Amino acid sequence: MSPPSLEPHHRHLGQLTTASSPSTLTTTTTTNEPDISNEPTSIFHRRSNPHTLGLRGNTPTPTPTMTNTPPNPTDLSLPRILCLHGGGVTAEIFQLQARSLIKALPTFRLVFADGPFYCPPGPGIVPVYEDYGPFRRWLRWLPEHADIDDEAAIEEVMYAIETCKSGDPGTGPWVGLMGFSQGAKLAASLLYDQQVREEKIGVAETAYRFAVLLAGRQPLMQLSEYSVGPATLGAGEISEGFKYEGPNEHVLRLPTIHVHGLNDAGLHLHRDLMRKYCHPDAVTLVEWAGTHRVPLKKTDVDKICTEIYRVAKEQGVRC
Repeated sequence: MSPPSLEPHHRHLGQLTTASSPSTLTTTTTTNEPDISNEPTSIFHRRSNPHTLGLRGNTPTPTPTMTNTPPNPTDLSLPRILCLHGGGVTAEIFQLQARSLIKALPTFRLVFADGPFYCPPGPGIVPVYEDYGPFRRWLRWLPEHADIDDEAAIEEVMYAIETCKSGDPGTGPWVGLMGFSQGAKLAASLLYDQQVREEKIGVAETAYRFAVLLAGRQPLMQLSEYSVGPATLGAGEISEGFKYEGPNEHVLRLPTIHVHGLNDAGLHLHRDLMRKYCHPDAVTLVEWAGTHRVPLKKTDVDKICTEIYRVAKEQGVRC
């Protein structure tokens, strides 16, 4: 039986903030290597020390952190990247899916957050990760996902993120975001909301320098009153099928690294996010011959991480 969707319990929503100027370099890297299966043929089994599921009202308390182990585990000062999983997954699953990226980014501390809402497993998750439930989501994309108003959805998402960040023992600055699928949509939305808060009120509480968007779709979600507009969608709404063709003033000008699988059925939607919502001077594109999954092959991963390091250093990150 699939875990039920749960009603939210409200929390106070704090403010977000701004990053430095975007990069002006656009890079396209393509690999023609054949695709591999969605995940390894072996089945992953849960560790002997699984997550403990608490309850906050009727909503599961998010696991505070899921971090990789840096080469020097005592070095907690590494710059941190907040990692956001896709729909119907968990932080722990995303950590496993991103294991090749983690290995190739040894001078960053990657911190994996859990979404606030239960849902059935996403496509391709079972049977490989069937022991890793209950599965979670950040946003609604199906009618059967429980209704929630925009304000409550924002509060739940931000509470999950802030719980994760405050629970991580690292001391390095939060310099970036990395998301896959629904997590990429959320990462881009967080970066955009940070940008518009700085533009409109001159202050925010985060200072992300860039976002890595793995197979992220349009539209951007409204995470505060400052990002509301016809080209963005309320955080409690269903984003599947949304299409805006008018002039779009909601343009993300902070650096984004887009990773597109050329055999992904949703490729046109990923390109829409990049072309319609992200300023071309701030975009880096890495294409690879894959489907809707996180790249694992060293040749693909190395190209992605080369661009992450380039953009990070251009933004003044010491890594």
